[in-house]
Amino acid sequence: MSVIGQGIDRLDGRLKVTGQATYSAEHKLPRLAYGVMVLSTVPKGRITAIGSAAIGRMPGVMLVMTHQNAPRLPKPKAEGKTSGKDGSKSAGAEQSKPDNKQQPPNPKLSLLQDDRVEYNAQPIAVVVADTFEHARDAARRLQVRYATSPAQLDFQQAKLRPRRPEPQPERPPETGRGNAMRGLQNAATRVDVTFTTPMENHNPLEPHATIAAWDGDALTLYDSTQNVSGARRTAAHSLGIDPDKVRVVCPFVGGGFGSKGTTWSHVVLAAMASRMAGVPVKLVLERTQMYGPVGARPLTEQHLQLGAGRDGKLLAVTHDTISSTSFVDDFVEPCTAVTRKAYASDSLQTSQRLATLNVGVPTYMRAPGESSGSFALESAMDELAYALKMDPVALRLVNYAEKDPEKDIPWSSKSLRECYRAGAERFGWSRRTPQPGSMRADGKLVGWGMATAAYPANRKGAKASARINPDGTVLVRSGTHDLGTGTYTVMTQIAADALGLPVSRIRFELGDTTFPEAPVSGGSQTVASVGPAVHQAALAARDKLVATALGDSGSALHGLNPNEVDAVDGWLVAKADPKRRDSMAAVVARNGGKPIVGEASAEQGDEKKRYAMQAFGAVFVEVHVDPDLGTIRVPRIVGSYGVGRVINRKTTHSQLMGGIVWGIGMGLMEKTEMDWRVGRAVNANLADYHVPVNADIGEIEIIVVDEQDKHINELGTKGVGEIGITGVAAAIANAIYHATGKRIRDLPITPDKLIDV
Repeated sequence: MSVIGQGIDRLDGRLKVTGQATYSAEHKLPRLAYGVMVLSTVPKGRITAIGSAAIGRMPGVMLVMTHQNAPRLPKPKAEGKTSGKDGSKSAGAEQSKPDNKQQPPNPKLSLLQDDRVEYNAQPIAVVVADTFEHARDAARRLQVRYATSPAQLDFQQAKLRPRRPEPQPERPPETGRGNAMRGLQNAATRVDVTFTTPMENHNPLEPHATIAAWDGDALTLYDSTQNVSGARRTAAHSLGIDPDKVRVVCPFVGGGFGSKGTTWSHVVLAAMASRMAGVPVKLVLERTQMYGPVGARPLTEQHLQLGAGRDGKLLAVTHDTISSTSFVDDFVEPCTAVTRKAYASDSLQTSQRLATLNVGVPTYMRAPGESSGSFALESAMDELAYALKMDPVALRLVNYAEKDPEKDIPWSSKSLRECYRAGAERFGWSRRTPQPGSMRADGKLVGWGMATAAYPANRKGAKASARINPDGTVLVRSGTHDLGTGTYTVMTQIAADALGLPVSRIRFELGDTTFPEAPVSGGSQTVASVGPAVHQAALAARDKLVATALGDSGSALHGLNPNEVDAVDGWLVAKADPKRRDSMAAVVARNGGKPIVGEASAEQGDEKKRYAMQAFGAVFVEVHVDPDLGTIRVPRIVGSYGVGRVINRKTTHSQLMGGIVWGIGMGLMEKTEMDWRVGRAVNANLADYHVPVNADIGEIEIIVVDEQDKHINELGTKGVGEIGITGVAAAIANAIYHATGKRIRDLPITPDKLIDV
């Protein structure tokens, strides 16, 4: 029986619950000092004075690094623009040109190279001391004076001068097919609506943290990152050193959700401070410092128009998005990506535009683009269903895309029909009465809503190695990451299956740039990318082992052909005569005890040119709304998904459930409250920034339909980390409309928006 698909327990679970898992801030180094960042308190201007001399005389203080004394870093090359969007010089050195095969585009860094301030909470100094308490005290006493300049902090004003973003792979600023305007004119029913989503901040349990240590001209970074290879490239480029002189180590990540896929300023600042102070420096962001210098989900305003015939078929779709970005660097929230592929319509038009503000550079947050975009699209589809007096599931089935409507190529696999059927059946959707306000329970208004979930099935090139040891154990390595998602466990299962070994005989190691390179752990691509590399490396090691046995006159398998031998439970076995066998350990021992190593590089072929690759699902939500207070409860959700071959049933279930929980937060709670007079978050803590807790979550049921995908990769796997959040906010909004008759198009949906004043 294959170990793939089994819901085995997390192999790193015991380390975590016993406190033995070493996170980035917990590595022990001799002479370790502590760094604390100082952030700006104005949104735009220049630093005119900074009282570093007095701070340097405080107890324990070893260094006050400011723009006045920070090391001068290499100038960006000509192809990397250093000007802000207003033509002014950037506040820091530019990162290396993105390698689209390995990492997402990175923002410019604030590395104390000049006196300019481009946003509130920009890093402007680092204080290093012998203890954290000394460093924090000194940092808070640092006096800074500014000459302020007018800042753009009004999204409504900024969107009046929208900018067209630079084209990115799979993210064009405009798309079109057919004649959307004519389709709208000919439509029997039209919906013309605008939706907004707020700025949201990541709040992983582990904040961003880096320990930087120099050994001569070589740098080691213990960094909490989703991209050890990207962090190495960025640090090397920023500091002007050879990437081979930089090692990045990250065995565990305490949550990332996209924010740690980018290398931010504090990583390089820690390295600079360590070199100046002559000691290793630990720099951990305070919770309040997680709001500003390390990205956030941007604001969006999305205008949708849907036109349909009387039968519900979409004749036209338009989706125009404006999202906030920064003067420091651009970030595009690709909200229209889901619309371009979701439903069959011969006429479609989309656009992406940017509104530039004096804020920190936005970044990826779980299901970037698809989560915000699906809220708008799936809410608009619900409005169309009501306008047509049509069941929301039936409307989606009428417009079911049998192939990718954007590229006009077949899906590698698509089980969305089965997701609709299984989810609706388990939820009891047929018992829904369509009239808003028609369902009640215990004095509460009851609403049932649904939405489609979708997320791209991404994959990048990855490498891995597998080493069969003389004791019969196997060490497998890849420079990937475990964000709490189960990578250690899943990769162990893949290797064990390929080698015919029990999981207990496999050790998988990750999170180190000395290991074979893997891509960023983002975009739900880790299993689909690294899994094939691990599988191929394990098979390569097994093939070498078999060849060694067949060429060994002392082996019971001597003289057989490779295809006549199987690997079973630590033995090489003749298929025709199972009594002819040789243990893996014995084969290695007779080979002089030298480990047998297999290496592999699993690259994506041309399959994406021939097939469109997506994961799909359907979300069904029940809400209870207090008619007097407007309070909203979500007692149950059913999510049904087609995500390719499941490697570990338990971790898959956990990832999908976690995404749904976040979707509840997105729909009902999450919002970064900004004081737009100064451009600073006022709820920059876990007391005031609301996220779901156990009491907010009702019953969540997960269905994973059986799906075979022979095209995406040799394992048939798709990612599950992000699809779970998509569609949830829309399903909640649709359920609230069904309960109350009030259509809320601005997230989050809070009680004040449901109470008639």
